[in-house]
Amino acid sequence: MRPFHLAFPVKDLSETKLFYHGFLGCNMGRTHEKWLDFDFFGNQITAHLKPEECLQAETNGVDGDQVPVRHFGAVLAWDDWEKLAERVKNASYEFIIAPKIRFKGKTGEQGTFFLEDPSGNALEFKTFKNEEMLFRNGIDDDYS
Repeated sequence: MRPFHLAFPVKDLSETKLFYHGFLGCNMGRTHEKWLDFDFFGNQITAHLKPEECLQAETNGVDGDQVPVRHFGAVLAWDDWEKLAERVKNASYEFIIAPKIRFKGKTGEQGTFFLEDPSGNALEFKTFKNEEMLFRNGIDDDYS
């Protein structure tokens, strides 16, 4: 699978670097006075300095939680997901949605949690015991 690229706005490049590189451990790519590239779990993300574009995401109800509609994230191996969740718990970052198992017993059962970067961008980190469920069609399941 080829990596994807995502560009997103941030309020401050120094805080962004501390979060993505320092806290999440994403390697740095190219940098500029107005943007930073990161290796985000094998994908390229670019943080553009554009404070006026940093808006609070609206939410939708998903499996009992108010999930930020505008978000991005990564699918991690189960052990890596648990380690990152523990690191967030022990750091100064707060969960938007704490680690939980979503869609228990349904197609797409997954571990998930959400947090925000310093600019308010919502990130979801998820994992599957069975990664074949990632793209499995679960149209008959009730996900409300």
